[in-house]
Amino acid sequence: MNMQRLKTLKIAAMVLLGSLLGTASVASADETLQAILQVSEEKTAAAKQSQVKIDKLAEETRSLLGDYKTVLKQIDGLKVYNARLQKQIDNQERRLVSIDKSINDVTVIQRQMTPLVIRMIDGLEQFVELDVPFHIDERRQRIAFLRNNLDRSDVTVAEKFRQVLEAYKIENEYGRKIDAYKGSVEIDDVERDVNFFRVGRVALLYQTTDTERSGAWDQASRSWVALDSGEYRNAILKGLRIARKEASIDLLNIPVPAPEAAE
Repeated sequence: MNMQRLKTLKIAAMVLLGSLLGTASVASADETLQAILQVSEEKTAAAKQSQVKIDKLAEETRSLLGDYKTVLKQIDGLKVYNARLQKQIDNQERRLVSIDKSINDVTVIQRQMTPLVIRMIDGLEQFVELDVPFHIDERRQRIAFLRNNLDRSDVTVAEKFRQVLEAYKIENEYGRKIDAYKGSVEIDDVERDVNFFRVGRVALLYQTTDTERSGAWDQASRSWVALDSGEYRNAILKGLRIARKEASIDLLNIPVPAPEAAE
């Protein structure tokens, strides 16, 4: 009886011991698992932080790369712009050299221009005196104006030259136009008021205001020649009306000098 009870107690003790040992083993495993999970969570958190840093660095890298490409384009544009500016600067430097040379030559040019202007005025004066005497007072006054300007210090040589060229241009225009104007002519030792009719430099005619007397300038004798009033009276009247734009252009029967053979 006692032996049986002793065996039973031993078995119960062993079962109790095994139960205690199993409980201790499960607790230990659970602690180990919790430790593993905690480490895993820490690694995951660290990985997330690292990924955030990587994403931030990647974004910064993309931004820097975009800035770098933009700067490269600006540099290329500046290179082209600088090359163009350099060409302009080179051209301006060459122009400055040319201007400096021109400035140095101004004195020489002025010394050469003044005698030329004087010769041109002398030639123009001689031409007017030998030409058909239309608007003679006006043309002489123009030449006198040019001569007076020669001694004026407030008029540049270039302006004096321009004025002479303008006078030559006016004289040239006279030869291509018809004209009608009033004046006076000495007829039979009496000064008479007349109407002049000019056809370029080909013909210069007059007719008294009463239309009774007519005449033409003879360049060969440099004098006025009386015309037959009956033959040329109406032609000169018509010519005067055409020159005044009171009639349309038409053929006129007027005396003109015969052409001379060229030598």
